[in-house]
Amino acid sequence: MFPAKAAANINGNAHTALTVTNGRVKGVIGAIVNNSSRIGKEEQVAMEMAVQDFNSYTNQTLVIHIRNSQGKPVTAALAAMDLISVQNAQAIIGPQTWEEVSVVAQVCTEKHIPLLSLADSAPGFSSKRWPFLLAASPNQLYAQMQAIAAIVESWEWTQVTAIYEDIDSSATGVIPHLSDALKEKGVEIVDFIALPPFASSTLSKELRRLQEGQCRVFVVHLSVPMAVSLFETAKKMNMMEEGYVWITTDPFTSLLHSTDAFTLVSIQGILGVKRYFPENGSHFKDFSEKFRKSFTLKYPEEENSRPGIHALQAYEAAWAVCTAMKESKNGRVELLEKILLSYFHNQTAVPRVFQIVNVRERSFKELGFWSNEFGFQETIDQNSTHNSLMKESGQVFWPGETYNIPKGWTLPTTLRIGVPTSSLFKQYVNVEDDPWKNETTFSGIAIELFREIVNEVPFDLPYKFYPFNGTYTDLVRQIHLKNFDAAVGDIAITATRCKYAEFTPPYTESGLVMVVPFQPKSHHKEWFFIKPFTKALWILIAAITIYNGFVVWLIERHHCSEPPKSPLNQTGTLLCFSFTTLVSVQGSILHSNLSRMIMVIWLFVALIITQTYTANLASILTGQNLEPMISSVESLQKNNAKVGHSNASFVSKYLVDVLHFKPKNMKGYTSPDAYARDLKNGDIAAIFLEVPVANLFLAIYCKRFTIAGPTYKVGGYGFAFPRGSQLLPSITEALLNISESGKLQNIEKRVLGSEHCVEADSNDEISSLRARSFFELFVLTGATSTFALILYVTHYKWKTDQSDRHGILHKAIWKLMFVVTNQWRQHRRASIEDSNRKIEVGNANMGIGNNIEVLA
Repeated sequence: MFPAKAAANINGNAHTALTVTNGRVKGVIGAIVNNSSRIGKEEQVAMEMAVQDFNSYTNQTLVIHIRNSQGKPVTAALAAMDLISVQNAQAIIGPQTWEEVSVVAQVCTEKHIPLLSLADSAPGFSSKRWPFLLAASPNQLYAQMQAIAAIVESWEWTQVTAIYEDIDSSATGVIPHLSDALKEKGVEIVDFIALPPFASSTLSKELRRLQEGQCRVFVVHLSVPMAVSLFETAKKMNMMEEGYVWITTDPFTSLLHSTDAFTLVSIQGILGVKRYFPENGSHFKDFSEKFRKSFTLKYPEEENSRPGIHALQAYEAAWAVCTAMKESKNGRVELLEKILLSYFHNQTAVPRVFQIVNVRERSFKELGFWSNEFGFQETIDQNSTHNSLMKESGQVFWPGETYNIPKGWTLPTTLRIGVPTSSLFKQYVNVEDDPWKNETTFSGIAIELFREIVNEVPFDLPYKFYPFNGTYTDLVRQIHLKNFDAAVGDIAITATRCKYAEFTPPYTESGLVMVVPFQPKSHHKEWFFIKPFTKALWILIAAITIYNGFVVWLIERHHCSEPPKSPLNQTGTLLCFSFTTLVSVQGSILHSNLSRMIMVIWLFVALIITQTYTANLASILTGQNLEPMISSVESLQKNNAKVGHSNASFVSKYLVDVLHFKPKNMKGYTSPDAYARDLKNGDIAAIFLEVPVANLFLAIYCKRFTIAGPTYKVGGYGFAFPRGSQLLPSITEALLNISESGKLQNIEKRVLGSEHCVEADSNDEISSLRARSFFELFVLTGATSTFALILYVTHYKWKTDQSDRHGILHKAIWKLMFVVTNQWRQHRRASIEDSNRKIEVGNANMGIGNNIEVLA
């Protein structure tokens, strides 16, 4: 709409627009309509009525000249030139379409003639480009599209198809507004059908394409003739049956009052949105009665003479121009301002309020209203109940003569599901041909998981698997080309593939890793030789060794023929004697049977301890002697090494584009055995696998290879569906339910359980044997020594004299026995508390016979 202050800046020195004759004002008004359309007919009758009523009411003499544009912009421009140059029109009203308005506005601007447009919309730049252009109606396209979006949201439909006339006003005005309004509600336009004017030959082809798709919600923005042709064709193709949703915009809905009975039969169940205007007031009733008479006389071929909003709008526009011409005295600029003020002062239509109607039987029912301010309401009164959702306002009569709410989408008769045949790891996808039965079988984790999903969804989902021999990206592309309805398999989710389809959440761990062979380590940690035993066990061995040596020394000291030595020398002899018992047999120099008993038991325990130490040390050295041959991608690139990848996966592109490998240093494979063979032979230095199959590969070849380097973040495995698929939310929900319930883990265990391999853990803490592993042996040797010590002390007590030396010695012996006894009691109590934690000793009895012979 052109503002009044902008009009004041235009040169106002042109000649006066009105002439005065005998005190009466005489002026000429021009109008351009399309008499071949119902809107044009209503507008012509209404404007003629307005000028006639104005002249009668004000005693003026104004003339209106109406020209027929036939809906053609060129004809409209020629009509404008004729009205201005020949008929001396001081203002022009119309035309009705923006394509005609744009050319007429150019003519009027050049001649400085006000143009009051009857078009539904005008672009934002129109007021600057054509300062003499005024819009008879404020642009309500976006508000109207918001009303349609609110209807779609009410029934929880997530996709629609837009059908519109292939003209500039629709392509640049309506469709962008519709798309924006739907996006705000989380709704996507999955298809755009632009129909050329009068191109009825393409209707069947376009509708057949829509019929083959899944979306069943259609928003129709067409003129009346094209809309009628569309619905008649749709009815013949059974697209006006149950399950379909048709929503029409104002250009068609506002003329439902003029539609014949035959057409109404073809459009049963459609929903329509139109601009609201009050029809209950006395003013409109008088206007309607007079209009019916005039319209019937002028166009007797029309079955229905009821006026619509276009007639009312044309009447008010003509009345506003007449008022402005009567009041204007200073020229065209003032006339422009008067038209602007007069029209919007008397405008009847209520902006941004839309009426929703539903066609049923041979008429249509008004379901209520929608506005930005109040949402849905049953009446236009302020006291009316407001609802955010239309389905709360009452029942709708849908196509197919049903009140059942359409779900807005449908499934193909049978889902065509593509399955890759080039999977390296058949545990995930295995496609086999049976020539005897002439059929193809499909198995693997992905196949079993999809079958579980089909059982989980709350509706029947017929499907059929089809083998696909090609790359995974080509498989996903087939969905975009509509050759498949979905793809199931070990399909990695990548950005490139998301351009062609949408994916479920990944059902496997995500990531890409590097698998390399093992190699011997070049060095070991310090003090590695103490790792077989824990520190506590080493201390206990030393303590029990010293204790046993002390007891034997104590018993055998009286049999020594050598003169008494100093305490320091005796201590050294004691320690030497204690530890040499671990590696040699001293039975030939022992004189007491008690000493021999202690030595036999201690020798048995020592053999077990030494052999266990030897076995565990060998195990640790073997495990710790291996490390990855390659530690990083950088080392591969630096050495110009060759790497392997799957021929069918996305990995080859990732290696080149992201990790910057040279194609000449890359080799594709079709089987895991070929991977393992070339890795072992050194033909390739590493392979790159997705995490799920890398774990499977290592489970099979666990003793030869390992994962090295970082994990690269790429998508896991998922199932692909068409972009915007209505089926995808249900599939995703079912997949999550299966995963959370543990069914997915059960499938993986059942398929991969036979491939699982557990390697020896080289963790230092786990490999080190603890003191409680030898608890019974230490109890045996300690108890034997203590028993021998008690017998010795008791037997020789009566032989002791009263000398201080012997008294002190006996006291020290008894004190030592008391301390040792208390220590063993505490150790046994701690061991009982930890009895539930058992650890295997492993290989403790290996080689006992050989060592006995050596020690003997």
